[in-house]
Amino acid sequence: MADIFRLMLAQLNPTVGAIAANADAARATWARARAAGADMVALPEMFLSGYQTQDLVLRPAFLADIRAAIAALAADCADGPAIGIGAPEAAGGAIHNAWYVLDGGRIAGVVRKHHLPNAEVFDECRLFEPAQVPGPCRIGPLRIGIPICEDAWHEDVCETLAETGAEILLVPNGSPYARGKHDRRQMIMVSRVVETGLPLVYLNMVGGQDDQVFDGASFVLNPGGALAVQMPAFDAAEQIVTFTRTPEGWRAEEGPRAPLPDAWEADYRAMVEGLRDYLGKSGIARVMLGLSGGIDSALVAAIAADAVGPDNVHCLMLPSEYTSAASLEDAAGVARALGCRLDSLPIEGPRAAVAGALAPFFAGTAPGLAEENIQSRLRGLLLMALSNKFGAMLLTTGNKSEVAVGYCTIYGDMAGGYNPIKDLYKTRVFETCRWRNANHRDWMKGPAGEVIPPRVIDKPPSAELRPDQKDEDSLPPYPVLDAILEGLVDRDESVADLVAAGHDRAVVKRVEALVYGAEWKRFQSAPGTRLTERAFWLDRRYPMVNRWRDGG
Repeated sequence: MADIFRLMLAQLNPTVGAIAANADAARATWARARAAGADMVALPEMFLSGYQTQDLVLRPAFLADIRAAIAALAADCADGPAIGIGAPEAAGGAIHNAWYVLDGGRIAGVVRKHHLPNAEVFDECRLFEPAQVPGPCRIGPLRIGIPICEDAWHEDVCETLAETGAEILLVPNGSPYARGKHDRRQMIMVSRVVETGLPLVYLNMVGGQDDQVFDGASFVLNPGGALAVQMPAFDAAEQIVTFTRTPEGWRAEEGPRAPLPDAWEADYRAMVEGLRDYLGKSGIARVMLGLSGGIDSALVAAIAADAVGPDNVHCLMLPSEYTSAASLEDAAGVARALGCRLDSLPIEGPRAAVAGALAPFFAGTAPGLAEENIQSRLRGLLLMALSNKFGAMLLTTGNKSEVAVGYCTIYGDMAGGYNPIKDLYKTRVFETCRWRNANHRDWMKGPAGEVIPPRVIDKPPSAELRPDQKDEDSLPPYPVLDAILEGLVDRDESVADLVAAGHDRAVVKRVEALVYGAEWKRFQSAPGTRLTERAFWLDRRYPMVNRWRDGG
């Protein structure tokens, strides 16, 4: 019996619905695995269909195309290593989240997911049927237990696999990025290793899909929890892991250990990759945005330049009578430092025309929010017109603090197709800009160095919709606001909890009212990169009409 098993891990980037392209990527990896003498190549959960499919997986024609692609892949890859690949399976009137083992031109085994995640961004109970706990699959000399993603987060599946003869555990995943999640994943997987005494392979996909970014960072653990291999975060990569039979059982030989990014770099990378794949997988090459001279649009411009290159980023300054000379200079400084095109499109003419049209209706009323919002909506209209005309996706630039409390104008500065900083609180925006100025990586397409002038970071934030306006005229200071929002939104804390932590009750109640009152705006807002496990959209789902308030 062979004492060595060579497993190629394919940490790759599928596209939802691109079945033929995903299958071609699997074939290409299989060919490289065969040339390298591998015994098996493993691809992530739901790789053939892409992940997450949402209700697309309920379409019979989609499932038929998946079946045909699996059959073709098995036939094409008959003479060489086995393939393990994730895909939905329709059988017996049920749909399963499955992982196929293809070997010798046939489907040698199908493993079906037992525990279906139904929290945060996952709705798998809506889409799939849970299966019985699977047994191990024999591939060459090895009996491999295959707990699919969520199955490895529970003790029962891995314990059953060990009890029924599994000699290693191979965990295919579609696990999206959230700040700090890698450490939690590894801790859980170490627990499975300690409980079973088996080596464990954690294989994750990479790439962006809608609001989610899959961050890779696949790894291999030996019994006791010792790290044998660490693959890079966010990068597509292939790695052959050699398992050797020892008197104590199978063990993974030590291999490369890629360094992992800290939280600041990981967040920034997620925003870049999320935007890059949202555009690339949608067939869009260029973006545009309103560059106001403020910090939020400056950071979005930097992210866009790093995602698609400065030549593909068109910045527009849309000044009004309230736009300061400093803002004009700062916008020009950002565009110049990034190497992006910047044009100016004043809104005073259109604003005067709108004011004239509305004058009979507004007569006798005091100027206020409606007049301020006309400016924002004119900017949105003009930017969307340019986007339509020239085929560049408009990016919107509201941070999580603004999105949370509705400090943004629907159909105005909220207009756009994607928002990279939607899940980044304002206080983190400041630090992220400083991080980008001090760091440059090979995956960034923008220039190195100070791309966001310090004056942009340091000046008081302002929407500049009226004379001498500052954000703090309407909102608590951002350190206070963000601390309250992190409690209300990210940790579901009560008003009493926040008051006990030292916050003024009236301020907390005001922020709570703003958060609930802005739900209708968020319902219509652009998607944006998920960075936390309480991002606005699938992580946090509230009714738009909601009269309940915390009485604490």
